[in-house]
Amino acid sequence: MKKTLPLLLVIVFPISLLAQKRVTVSGYIKDGTNGETLIGANVFASESKEGTAANTYGFYSLSLKPGTYTIRYSSMGLKDYVVNLTLNNDTTINADLQNENNRDLEEVVVTGERADKNVSGTQMGTIGLTTEKIKKLPVVFGESDVLKAIQLLPGVQSAGEGQSGFYVRGGGLDQNLVLLDEAVVYNTGHLFGFFSIFNSDAIKNVNLVKGAPPANYGGRLSSVLDVNMKDGNNKKFGGEGGIGLIASRLTLEGPIVKDKGSFMISGRRTYIDVITKPFLKGNAKGSGYYFYDANLKANYRLGKKDRLYLSGYFGKDVFNFKSQSGDFDVKVPWGNATGTLRWNHQFNDKLFMNVSAIYNSYNFQFTGGQNDLYITLKSGIRDWNGKVDFDYYTSFGHHFKYGVNYTYHTFTPSQLSGSSADSMFSVDNPFIKYAHESAVYLTDEFDLGPVVKINAGIRYSLFNQMGPYTNYTYNGNGNKIDSTTFGSGDLVKTYGGWEPRIGARFALSESSSIKAAVARSMQYIHLVSNNGSTLPTDVWMPSTLIVQPQKAWQYSLGYFQNFLNNALETSVEVYYKDLKNQIEYREGYTPNNVRDPEADLVFGTGQAYGAEFFVNKTKGKFTGWVGYTLAWTNRRFALLNNGDPFPAKYDRRHDLSIVANYEFSKKWNASAVFVYATGNAITLPTGYYFIDGKLVQDYSKINQYRIFPYHRLDLSVNYTPRADSKRRVKGTWSFSIYNVYSRLNPYLLYVSTEGTLQQGTDVKVKQVSIFPIIPSITYNFKF
Repeated sequence: MKKTLPLLLVIVFPISLLAQKRVTVSGYIKDGTNGETLIGANVFASESKEGTAANTYGFYSLSLKPGTYTIRYSSMGLKDYVVNLTLNNDTTINADLQNENNRDLEEVVVTGERADKNVSGTQMGTIGLTTEKIKKLPVVFGESDVLKAIQLLPGVQSAGEGQSGFYVRGGGLDQNLVLLDEAVVYNTGHLFGFFSIFNSDAIKNVNLVKGAPPANYGGRLSSVLDVNMKDGNNKKFGGEGGIGLIASRLTLEGPIVKDKGSFMISGRRTYIDVITKPFLKGNAKGSGYYFYDANLKANYRLGKKDRLYLSGYFGKDVFNFKSQSGDFDVKVPWGNATGTLRWNHQFNDKLFMNVSAIYNSYNFQFTGGQNDLYITLKSGIRDWNGKVDFDYYTSFGHHFKYGVNYTYHTFTPSQLSGSSADSMFSVDNPFIKYAHESAVYLTDEFDLGPVVKINAGIRYSLFNQMGPYTNYTYNGNGNKIDSTTFGSGDLVKTYGGWEPRIGARFALSESSSIKAAVARSMQYIHLVSNNGSTLPTDVWMPSTLIVQPQKAWQYSLGYFQNFLNNALETSVEVYYKDLKNQIEYREGYTPNNVRDPEADLVFGTGQAYGAEFFVNKTKGKFTGWVGYTLAWTNRRFALLNNGDPFPAKYDRRHDLSIVANYEFSKKWNASAVFVYATGNAITLPTGYYFIDGKLVQDYSKINQYRIFPYHRLDLSVNYTPRADSKRRVKGTWSFSIYNVYSRLNPYLLYVSTEGTLQQGTDVKVKQVSIFPIIPSITYNFKF
């Protein structure tokens, strides 16, 4: 009897759970003004204090016991949609949320509203930004920028003055997974990294995950930046755009069939080349720089349960230079392209599926010629990706996500060709590599009683590097002594592993909670760079016989507290990250296009830890946030710095951002941004001596010194004239001042030496600054 009792409990307990009859309310949540689906919108039943959130496509499902409920649908910046109903059977409710500025709508106030997701959710280190918030921030050269906005969040550091690259919690640039409508973006910068590729007019929302990411995300160690394009207005035709100092943009959107399908197309181009052309002389008039990009998206509802989405991005930078004599010219184009085709299918009120086919590529090319000699260098990466994802909302309070993902990679580190007056050459590049990357995952989010909420997930990833591939062996002097060649299609190396993730929320009250998370991540592709920006010359490479996958364990703990009826969100998070198989170039490395970059890499470990403080006011005339990070980031390599640990270049002890927005009236609003950061770590020469009459430098330990602290203040004012009801076009003037007190922040330091062996050498460390005070004006319009 004693042995059979546990068995009976195992059988009876699940049956008793299922026996508790529950009914389901499900549907889609949209913005009622334009039909855009609302990602992450909240659904909350006041009486039972149960709730859920819409998925990436606005679908939600909530199971409740039969009874009478007040169900509230909410999303930031929109009026709540409230429904009172008696649930006895499964019910479909599609909620359209209206704009808060619509005075014709009566606001409904319901007591017993649950705390904001800042407190109630399980995810740590997750922050969402809308394009409305991003566009209110002061800008440089009149261009609002998604990536510059997230650099103002705690735990996120900029790659340098004006750079769109970013570091998260002690991770490198390549450890951030950047997605645009599910497609991976490998180079996020325009204008050599000073602007991001994301056109704010085409973006619906931005979600940053710094902590333990859900198991459906993989392939990176530090963060996920998930960017979604607008679907397009399915109610009426309209558009928006802007005219700035160096670029203009235009976005058009409208219904394909009203309330059934829509499109969005957006374009942007700089005119730096047009502005500078009158100042160039002779053959140099062919010199210049410009970038352009285009976003396209369309969707169509095939029926009540099926919808198709097609989206794409194409962007390119082009730099041209031609000498005045005409005997030397250079052309350097580079850019990204992505395409995503998705099919949504709702099997029933609890099961939702999305199938995606994705293409993305990044290519860089350098073509230079002098007299009759021309040389072309190409590099890049291309992916084909297929994935299937499911959302399953059970009747017993569990939300499962599961799916499978496959990617075929092609890596081209460098491809050299050229021609002269009487001959041509093209090197059969042995460095091109191919790889298969796949993963399967499962997550489960559920309540373990009224206090504890769990999000547990497991991911298994697999990486197969394929030929053609030549593994070179070098001696201590860097000379090749042996090689092993794999043919096309040959399996070179296989890596794989489990990646568990778990997060828990412990509710202390309706307005406060404690959260904890642990995650293991693996990264199979790597960016090898000799700088800290997002320059187009950066090279991506796979894990191989020599290069092993990067691995990390991350632990985080946080306290979250809301005030003023959830208008003021506060949090304190601490984290520790243990990193394995980190990659750096060997000491004394110089770029070499005829040698596999693997031969010049060294491998080590890293640790990152710190605390993040965040205060965020989300409602009222005055909004904004204060973010402060206290952090340490260290690396240790057996073959660097005599094996001693050293701070990473982006190790910053203090990082402070203050963002303030104030709405004076419907016509006027103003914003201010102040940032302060400890200077980057740097290696400098410590001594000079002469050998055979040549000056030789002796360097300090790696990153032993720091450049000066970085700080600046930005201001902006936006003016929207009262629109005539008969005029369709509404315009806004934006006036910004970047670096108000003209702080000469260091962009880079270099050592200048003057003198001779007999006279002595005068050594000076000099600073290069690029951005003084910069005023700008932009006219934005909407119709």
